[in-house]
Amino acid sequence: MKYAVVTGGTKGIGLGIVKVLLERGFHVFTNYARDKESAERVGQELEQWKDRLSIVQADQSDKESFARFVQFVKSKAESISCIVCNAGMTIRKPNMEITDEQWEQVMQVAVNSHFYLIRDCYEMIEPDSRIIFIGSMMGVLPHGTSLPYGVSKAAVHALAKNLVKEFEGTGTTVNAIAPGFVETEWQKNKPQNIRENIYGKTAIKRFAAVDEITNAVAFCLDNQFVNGSVIEVSGGYCFK
Repeated sequence: MKYAVVTGGTKGIGLGIVKVLLERGFHVFTNYARDKESAERVGQELEQWKDRLSIVQADQSDKESFARFVQFVKSKAESISCIVCNAGMTIRKPNMEITDEQWEQVMQVAVNSHFYLIRDCYEMIEPDSRIIFIGSMMGVLPHGTSLPYGVSKAAVHALAKNLVKEFEGTGTTVNAIAPGFVETEWQKNKPQNIRENIYGKTAIKRFAAVDEITNAVAFCLDNQFVNGSVIEVSGGYCFK
């Protein structure tokens, strides 16, 4: 049995990645922060794979909560051959009004918790494994209305590149996917005028579908020579 961990796998891109890995025969461990109702719906939707899917409540902004999830994975999995660090969060308020706690929460979810996950499971990661971070174009191009999110995703990209040296010689690859705007629950309430503004900055003139992002994840799973890359899947997005 091959084991995979996907953080934040009950919605949006994370859920799409969970489905890809289940279809490939993995036993998948994933977590959710608070939305138990959504997690239960996912369990029902993926009923056919229930023997290979473990959905655990674990809030990544809470170090102790997420540490319990990591310990659960370690107690159930014989080894790990794929880790997808997907979870992230944002703060929508004027940048100079962001509190210490809010800033640190964003960094804890996107950056710190994912490093701790890889560190604590390091001895279980098999040779020729895949570690994939879900970054963002907001970590590539400046975005004035979500400073902590953009900085956290830039850190995610740097973390992926730096971890390449840690796994040198093992066959394990570490990459990041940097999506542009994607049709997920995060975007469903975005006003149409803001959508149109984003379309105008995107050569394809729309948001991405989730499967257009998960296809990039699948590419990283399959290609043994892609390593230390930040793969932009943005539709030609540019802030200018």
